Amino acid sequence: MFRRMSRKALVLSAVASLVVVAAAIAYWTTSGSGTGSATTGTSTAVTVTQVGTISAMTPGSPAQAVDFKINNPALTNQFITTVAVSISSVTGPNITGPFPCDASDFTLVQPTATYGDLTNGDHTYSPSGATLALNNSATNQDGCKSATVHLAYAAS
Repeated sequence: MFRRMSRKALVLSAVASLVVVAAAIAYWTTSGSGTGSATTGTSTAVTVTQVGTISAMTPGSPAQAVDFKINNPALTNQFITTVAVSISSVTGPNITGPFPCDASDFTLVQPTATYGDLTNGDHTYSPSGATLALNNSATNQDGCKSATVHLAYAAS
């Protein structure tokens, strides 16, 4: 069953095998370099909105809760460290004149709520720990009758 190969065929077969092996292990060495880049996003402003109504304050009446919600419009989490509340103005029909009314007539306690990593959407802080009260001073406070206290919120 086995066929005998001639010496010439055997030599040609060996040479052909060596050529294939030489071709298989031949290679070029090289080197190179390249560049690429990546970008990061940025923060998106959150919105702080008062939750609930603060009304019917009278001199010396109990402080009322100042609750709020924070809306994170970003699709990613954003971290909020604190929210500060301030009285931006006081308006009303009686605030000027002999018995003016301004921010100094009120006591505003800052929020104590814990903030943090906010997911997308609304996050309500009720109770927030913040309160607002109309002080009971030893002077006429008629200027504060029917007044509106405008609050400003600053999240950072």
